[in-house]
Amino acid sequence: MDILFFLSYCMLITIAPGPANIVILSTVQNDSVKKAIEFCYGATLAFGIILVLSVISNSILTKYIPNILIFMQIIGTIYILYLAYLIFNMDLANTNKKEVGSFKTGFLMQFINPKVVIFCLTIFPSFIMPYYSSIYELLVFAFVITIIGAIAFFSWIIFGKLLKSFLQRYKKSTNIVLSLFLVYCAYMISGIEKFLY
Repeated sequence: MDILFFLSYCMLITIAPGPANIVILSTVQNDSVKKAIEFCYGATLAFGIILVLSVISNSILTKYIPNILIFMQIIGTIYILYLAYLIFNMDLANTNKKEVGSFKTGFLMQFINPKVVIFCLTIFPSFIMPYYSSIYELLVFAFVITIIGAIAFFSWIIFGKLLKSFLQRYKKSTNIVLSLFLVYCAYMISGIEKFLY
């Protein structure tokens, strides 16, 4: 197993813009670093749980992946569009801020975030299980990947903090752009493009 390639792959996938990372950036911009940190704690905990569940039940889930993926695509698309709506209207309705940047949202979002679920379901059989089979070894890998995910999430807080003054100067424009990124994520997750081409 090429550990360097494996670690690079994990970092690139987790730090790439996705629904959770966009919400983190938006929370730093519209609310506070503290709320973004709460979101990251929830997202990291859920990420770790999903990885452990993937280790324990990978062989069972593999049999049912097509059904799971369809369900996750529908739920994930709806939820991500809902988050896009909240971010788009964030400066118009301050009460929505707490719904977006919270531990609970960060935690729940990961379970219906197809990017995370698909990554967790595929990382073990694709990269790790051909070389390691002990449950303890697999759990160590789950822990390492969770740490990589946490680093990626918290990197988005730093990115948001460094650009906060710029982002706040163009708050409405930034909210529109972030919302459009989420809509694009929802589009890609939904699988609609398969029917369009």
